[in-house]
Amino acid sequence: MGCITGSMLNVITHGAPTDLPPLLIAHGLYGSARNWGVIAKRLSDERQVIAVDMRNHGQSPQSERHDYPAMADDLAEVIDSLDGVADVAGHSMGGKAAMVLALTHPQAVRKLVVADIAPVAYSHSQLPYIEAMRGVDLSGITRRSEAEAQLGAQGVEPALQSFFTQSLDLKAGKWLLNLDALADQMPQIMGFPEIDAHWPGVALFLSGAASDYVRPEHRDEIRRLFPRARFVKIPGAGHWLHAEKPREFEAALRGFLNA
Repeated sequence: MGCITGSMLNVITHGAPTDLPPLLIAHGLYGSARNWGVIAKRLSDERQVIAVDMRNHGQSPQSERHDYPAMADDLAEVIDSLDGVADVAGHSMGGKAAMVLALTHPQAVRKLVVADIAPVAYSHSQLPYIEAMRGVDLSGITRRSEAEAQLGAQGVEPALQSFFTQSLDLKAGKWLLNLDALADQMPQIMGFPEIDAHWPGVALFLSGAASDYVRPEHRDEIRRLFPRARFVKIPGAGHWLHAEKPREFEAALRGFLNA
């Protein structure tokens, strides 16, 4: 545990640097850089794409702290190693971290894509999923399907079973998630910090048309913080829009970043 400062996040790099700014991708809660492999690889035909493991996820360092200013600083540290400016896309928790990055390190972000999240506090809790993962008996498990079955027995839907078990280290018999810190910091994760700033760059708020995470009543706050915000919905997609409609998500990203 302890402090993450000075410890660069684990990154997976796709493609070589080009004349275009690199694209940094920040995943959502319980995710990892690996979740974004296909989209990142496809987008790397035009620019370098860097997907990160957020703190307390994947192969990145673990910390007792898991709030958005800290996550934004982590992302800024990665961008600093990439010549100091990048386009940034974040989904859900990663989208909130990307927004705080733009508000607190404005010079680091050229264009911003926020996938299915708003800069507001949400009232639902993700704690039941932590309890479900804690409830999996990892001793003797040799296949992800065995862990998925145990998650299913606790009421976790099939799509999330396979998503969660991507963060399972079968050989070590442990989760690649700091479940204790994430549980402790859940109020920070579901909230959004008060920041007296606005970001002058162009921001795309890309939502799933079947999701209720970004609501009409959120638009005033979005525009206050991001005056040049644009709004696009992907038909037939829910909160996991990049997984449910990957080609449409990719096309929306390309169109915005290359405009």
